[in-house]
Amino acid sequence: MSAMTDEKPNGLAAYITVTAAYWAFMLTDGALRMLVLLHFHTLGFSAVQLAYLFLLYELMGVVTNLSAGWIAARFGLTTTLYAGLAIQIAALVALAQLNPEWSLTASVIFVMCVQGLSGIAKDLSKMSAKSAVKLLAPKGQGGLFRWVAILTGSKNAVKGFGFLLGAALLATAGFLTAIWAMAAVLTVILIGTMIFMPAGLPQGKKSAKFSQVWSKDRNINRLSLARMFLFGARDVWFVVGIPIYFYAVLSDGSHEGNRAAFFTIGTFMAVWIILYGFVQGLAPKILKAADKSTTEIAQSATLWVAILTLIPATLAAAVALNLPQLTPILIAGLLIFGFVFAINSSVHSYLILAFTSDERVTMDVGFYYMSNAAGRLIGTLLSGLSYQIGGLPLCLATAALMAGASTLAARELTR
Repeated sequence: MSAMTDEKPNGLAAYITVTAAYWAFMLTDGALRMLVLLHFHTLGFSAVQLAYLFLLYELMGVVTNLSAGWIAARFGLTTTLYAGLAIQIAALVALAQLNPEWSLTASVIFVMCVQGLSGIAKDLSKMSAKSAVKLLAPKGQGGLFRWVAILTGSKNAVKGFGFLLGAALLATAGFLTAIWAMAAVLTVILIGTMIFMPAGLPQGKKSAKFSQVWSKDRNINRLSLARMFLFGARDVWFVVGIPIYFYAVLSDGSHEGNRAAFFTIGTFMAVWIILYGFVQGLAPKILKAADKSTTEIAQSATLWVAILTLIPATLAAAVALNLPQLTPILIAGLLIFGFVFAINSSVHSYLILAFTSDERVTMDVGFYYMSNAAGRLIGTLLSGLSYQIGGLPLCLATAALMAGASTLAARELTR
């Protein structure tokens, strides 16, 4: 349970500071993901082994979100935000200690553990930033939807630049230089955030109990279930399937061929995430949310995820049939997927804050993002397994099934 201090925060100043810190974190998060994926693929890791590298990252996201809401309620939002940035710095420094002479098994275990630290850092930062918006956003006339859409959309655009940055740094500066550079920049950001953060955000309440994390609100539970399947539907093709498929298509195995493939893959992933973030930011205008009630917005969630289900199903058929001009078809189809997915994601991000109360915001947001992390965990595992078993068609077909499950869960929000 959160407690406000006597001093009211400067809403806009606090929002800008929190957003800037979150941007910095997500830039390094996106770059680190691309660095790890492409670097270890060139070392000979299989699709399943690459998925393993991210499993602990997603698993720790589940654990962290379950407890992060309680930690923030007890110790304060700024504490969890600073902790997220500090842990990410520690993870980057640790990853720089990777020894190329270690065995494959030792390398996989070590990188899994480092990624686990990064997963803790990401979800501490995310929960802190999203919860702060609930407390800082202006009331009425779509203010909450607008502020959360701007935060979420801009974050994903920055993360997209991170994908491009990671691929570019790997191709030019190398793995270790890239890691140390990101650690140094993030350290400066952490210090700056601590200096410029306005006073007045919730400082925590010692009486907050861990048992209060579990939500008893039916809408929050249904929304969390829909969120889990929604993000599983994305990550089942996004994490391993598409990058490895494009690498196989684009690279001839030479050093120059690898560099060209890295840039192309990084550019595609960056453009996808940036456009996804841009659409998220526009979602309130696209849906004309200022003129709609929360119930009407909840109903739109079902429609958009139903549309989403059709896209990976169609692309799976196109790949299975090996249609002419398959690569352009895939790129266009995945960009359309990104547009529809962004509307879904933005609606969900608004609804969790609309459904919760100021008193329970950190608890409910933590519970909701635990489901988000669970979906990413399931999607990451299935991405490696489905690509290993049935290639890209099975990845995309699995994505369609998970989007369908999200549709069924979202339907319950309208009743």
